[in-house]
Amino acid sequence: MKYQSTIASFGLILASTEIVSSFVQQNGTPSISLRSRQKCNTDHDVITTNSNNNNNIMRNSKTSSLSIATSDIVGELVEDLKKKKTREERLEAASKGLQVHCVGLSIHHADVEVREKLAVPECDWNKASNEICDGGDIAEAAVLSTCNRFEIYYAASDPRAAMASVTKFLADRSGLPVAELRKNLFMLSGDDAVWHIMRVSGGLDSLIVGEGQILSQVRQCHLHSIEEDGCGGKVLSRLLNNAVAAGKRVRSETGISKGSVSVSSAAVELSEMLSLPDLNLPFSEARLAVVGAGTMTRLLITHLASRGLEKITIVNRSMARPEELAEQFPDVEIEIKLMDDLWDVIGRSDIVYTATSSVEYVIDEQKMMANGLSGGRPLMLVDISVPRNIGEDCKNVPNAKVYNVDDLKAVVAKNTAMRQREMLEAEILLKEEATSYFAWRESLSAIPTINQLQERANSFREQELAKATRKLANANLTDKEMEAVERLSRGIVNKLLHGPMAHLRKTESIEGKQQTLKELNAMFRLEENEDGRGKNNRLRR
Repeated sequence: MKYQSTIASFGLILASTEIVSSFVQQNGTPSISLRSRQKCNTDHDVITTNSNNNNNIMRNSKTSSLSIATSDIVGELVEDLKKKKTREERLEAASKGLQVHCVGLSIHHADVEVREKLAVPECDWNKASNEICDGGDIAEAAVLSTCNRFEIYYAASDPRAAMASVTKFLADRSGLPVAELRKNLFMLSGDDAVWHIMRVSGGLDSLIVGEGQILSQVRQCHLHSIEEDGCGGKVLSRLLNNAVAAGKRVRSETGISKGSVSVSSAAVELSEMLSLPDLNLPFSEARLAVVGAGTMTRLLITHLASRGLEKITIVNRSMARPEELAEQFPDVEIEIKLMDDLWDVIGRSDIVYTATSSVEYVIDEQKMMANGLSGGRPLMLVDISVPRNIGEDCKNVPNAKVYNVDDLKAVVAKNTAMRQREMLEAEILLKEEATSYFAWRESLSAIPTINQLQERANSFREQELAKATRKLANANLTDKEMEAVERLSRGIVNKLLHGPMAHLRKTESIEGKQQTLKELNAMFRLEENEDGRGKNNRLRR
């Protein structure tokens, strides 16, 4: 009995090991492994059928413990292998006919009320990308979420199935019906999707044309996508890299970034423009406060200081970041307050800007009324956050003027008109980078031909080498001499193939590459089997 129990336990371990091996070879799934393990347990039961009850209990207890331990190990191995396999599949998928798509919404298509429902903080971009890829219909994905846009770039071979997966993700995240979502979404495929990300990175699709922050955000999108837990592969990595290069060229080779080119600068310009009509007060005399201490606040202070405003109160949850800002702007008198003093600060300010990452309203009508801000003197609230920091109901408070990012369009229209010529120059540069991506994409079509050419040549080499080896059987060549003959044959093949393959890789135009592929197929008869038979198994004449 003890011998039978040992055999059964060993069989369980062996079967589990075989399951892992099978997974590596066949890319099986954890569910298949579980079914195989259940079958293994059944076989074990057959082996021990004739045992007495006590021995059964002891043996089953030991085997159960062993099974659980083995199951845990196998489960971890399978999960690790699955992740590795998934990553490898994404990296290899570029040569399998993937097409780039983009689905999203922006300030041009959707109001802030819709955009904020889909907003994803940067630290969760990869988490969202993984959720999008989990369905199996999408090979690669990258999320770009800013105050003015939410966009998903993805690569898939089945556009319809991929779109269904993306739509489900968007509906689940936003809580909006699909029909309502579709009214706000734009959907782009192929060259249109490529051109869109080029325009986004170049600042041509921004609310403020030429703004610089979007380039940094596209760069972060690229960096996140190629991280270990990212969902980018060859296709999106190359696309986003080209987009970043395009954005850099636009800003260094044109004057598109001159003037008000960020949400922060436009917010300052808007408040300066409306200070007198809204507050009956010159902008230079307004008492200013900023809620939040991140990048947007730093930009706000930069633009406020450039207009000669030297007194600003920063309200934040902690002191560290406001203190850093105070060091960065020694010529500006910065007063630092914690959130406990928020309502006191608002009560003595004329203009309050909000720029926090909070997903809840920091200021709303109920809170204002509860803190004695029920109206009286004029107050301007400028919200440049998405999701919004200021509730829409604050407009009900007497003498309060409330603005958000969607209200910056008046400033934008003036600046866009000034940049028309720069935009035309920028588009020329963007087209050059887009063409570079298209050329790379077309080069992927050469991979099967290159592989086929190498396989065909190597097959012939091995055949001829085998013949030569038989003829040299009586020559008593040493292993070292035979290895030299092997290297010689490989060297000849590599030298012969180098020219045509290098030409194929370097051909720039799509038409030229297609012609080269056609010529290589004809010259080397790549569509034939080694016996001269074609795909239809007939001899070519």
